Amino acid sequence: MNPVQSIEDAAIGEKREQLVLPSGLPVVVFPRPGFKKTFATFATYYGSIDNAFRDPQTGREITVPDGIAHFLEHKMFEKKGGGDAFDDFARLGASSNAYTDYTSTTFLFQTTAQVLDNLGILLDFVQEPYFTEANVEKEKGIIEQEIRMYLDMPGDRLHSNLMRALYVNHPVRIDIAGTVESIRTITPDNLYTCYRTFYHPTNMILLVIGDVDPQQIFDYAWENQKRKKYGKQTAITRIFPSEPPHVAEKRREQHMVVSMPLFVMGYKERGVQLAGQDLLRQEITYGLMWQMLVGRSSPLFHRLYGQGLINDRFYARYGASTTFGFSTLGGETPDPAALEAQLLEGLHNAPLREDDLERAKKREVGEYIALFQNPEELAYAFNHFFFRQIDIFDYVNTVLSIRLDDIERARRLHLNESLRATSVILPEVADES
Repeated sequence: MNPVQSIEDAAIGEKREQLVLPSGLPVVVFPRPGFKKTFATFATYYGSIDNAFRDPQTGREITVPDGIAHFLEHKMFEKKGGGDAFDDFARLGASSNAYTDYTSTTFLFQTTAQVLDNLGILLDFVQEPYFTEANVEKEKGIIEQEIRMYLDMPGDRLHSNLMRALYVNHPVRIDIAGTVESIRTITPDNLYTCYRTFYHPTNMILLVIGDVDPQQIFDYAWENQKRKKYGKQTAITRIFPSEPPHVAEKRREQHMVVSMPLFVMGYKERGVQLAGQDLLRQEITYGLMWQMLVGRSSPLFHRLYGQGLINDRFYARYGASTTFGFSTLGGETPDPAALEAQLLEGLHNAPLREDDLERAKKREVGEYIALFQNPEELAYAFNHFFFRQIDIFDYVNTVLSIRLDDIERARRLHLNESLRATSVILPEVADES
């Protein structure tokens, strides 16, 4: 077995233990003495945007149906011979779940007892796929219902419409679950191809957070992986279409059953293809910029709130991976046009001050420290960073290194009119007939 690494963030007194198993699987443990619950995730660097890639075994270029990563997540719980992993966890008193986002798929459990037994269930069901024509056809009906449910959710449509407005070709514009039409074309062969490519241990990470003995976790995972005899796999080549430096549409509107209009404005990031420290710095810089411009303590937020154009649920955030990035800001508003006009004026003209930046930095560091008291949020953040070659323990030093001219440059480059689009959900018009 490879040596165990003990890594510490001296700035906040947190540490983790980690190693890479002979199968290629990284295992990370955050010991949390005194925590009653243990939280574990088994995640793969495979999300909804990974619809075109080269087969690691043959080198052949493959394109699969939209929504297949999410479909595969659903199917992983079903066991050969009947039953599913949810029942196995429940029998041990654990709760389990899974989710798929743009870039990853995560399986998880939380428990107060029998951690190793639950860990075995997690590792085994994710590494023992079982797809047949019959069970795939059955799942299509279930996911069709889920997709139709999303189509009736105003908040989901608000974001989906914005992605289609911002992006011309990149698959981030496609709903994570795909469409009813795309999932109907999924076959067991499609699923096995994607599984074989993206569920290899070298493309995954096992993370455990709780009052556990790290060495015990490592030994158990090593024994589990040893009997599965994974071979080597070449690096995965993901294929993405070229994305032009402009948005697909400036505005998308849809009428739905809402009591008040929903508004979101987005900016597409032009500076992609970043990873590691560069990507972390960009993400933090944009986050600080949004706090300073429209955070709760900003003059612009108070002005818009005082005019009744926004409420407490107004948000502004930036998210990115190695091939895309975008900012979104919005919420409920009685007058989308007035809100949009005032945002455009305020975002470009609001002064950026050194004292506001220092306050934003302190808040950012405070939220980072609080992360370590919430296992679910810590797991999500750690995995999110890990798959983008970012060490979460670099966070505080990166925050503290951001200067005011970094914020000013971010505003100048990111808030570009050619990269902006708007999505609005309006109340349905009453039928006067």
